[in-house]
Amino acid sequence: MRTRYSYGGDEHVFVEIGDEMSLEAFFKSLSMSKVVRDANIDGVTEICPANASFQVRFDPDVIAPDAIMARVKELETQAEHADKRLDTRIIEIPVYYQDPWTHETLMRFRERHQDPSGSDLDYAARINGYDSVDGFIEAHHSTPWFVSMVGFVAGLPFLYQLVEREKQLQVPKYLSPRTDTPKLTVGYGGCFSCIYSVRGAGGYQMFGITPMPIYDPEQKISYLTDFMVFFRPGDIVKWKPVDRQEYDRIVAAVEAGTYSPRIAKVAFDLEEFNADMTGTNARLMEALNDA
Repeated sequence: MRTRYSYGGDEHVFVEIGDEMSLEAFFKSLSMSKVVRDANIDGVTEICPANASFQVRFDPDVIAPDAIMARVKELETQAEHADKRLDTRIIEIPVYYQDPWTHETLMRFRERHQDPSGSDLDYAARINGYDSVDGFIEAHHSTPWFVSMVGFVAGLPFLYQLVEREKQLQVPKYLSPRTDTPKLTVGYGGCFSCIYSVRGAGGYQMFGITPMPIYDPEQKISYLTDFMVFFRPGDIVKWKPVDRQEYDRIVAAVEAGTYSPRIAKVAFDLEEFNADMTGTNARLMEALNDA
């Protein structure tokens, strides 16, 4: 990986770790953004991490663009030697696959889709070589996912599948975006799954919906009183399929203030994962089962 540096307008330095998403690029981006933050550089006002990159906002009246660029470059070597181990959490996220709300929405926008004759899941299953939608759904929820970025829309997580690259699910976005997507839709685009934190436009394929809110600007939901955004980069997600009855039960519990997401504290070591992906995933899910 060769890091690329560029300016983003008059007040930003953009640091791109790699051309494509990988856990190696994510960890280096995370390490570099932390090193830059810990350096407390005069004039830096914000650091925004992404999937395999990050952006530094600075005040040009305090520090010149060439000075901040040089300072960030100096910190790269320090970040390269950072520990690739992360103390994080694994979270169980319930998903009502093939729900009626996303199905109604996707049918309204079939003319924008690669295959207007079926559903988003029909298309995703076929192009990934699965004989049935059920087989594709199982592949989606049977392994953990890594939250590599939160943003684009407030609270929206981008999730990267923790499997070998050749086993990753791949589904393109719609040919042209929809003007509507139900709140809490579980979507898919490229190699990323996501949860739409709010209702709005979108181009990701729609697979289902979660009853668990992940963004609450009023901070009234019981598990979002400390911070309005639920996810943070480095979180690990395990999807849990639920039926309509369980979906309705969770919705009622959220409204009553009694719902608590299932969470376990775990350590994720990139070198251990690369050496034994199956074993690492099994240990992560075991920790969740024991929670």
